[in-house]
Amino acid sequence: MAKNPFACSECHLILADEATECHRHPSAPVSTDWSGYVVIIDPSRSDIAARLNIEVAGNYALKVNVR
Repeated sequence: MAKNPFACSECHLILADEATECHRHPSAPVSTDWSGYVVIIDPSRSDIAARLNIEVAGNYALKVNVR
């Protein structure tokens, strides 16, 4: 069974498979408890990226739960 990757609680970036720390926000908590998945390819042309305040292309979680 595949392990759910971590997502940053600050920017919601879904981290690479083995990563346990966000390179953009090293002090922010990360969690495997996240839901929703959006891929942003060109943030400057994306209405969704604008609504989510995403400025860098990547894979993002819509909601990240940190306990």
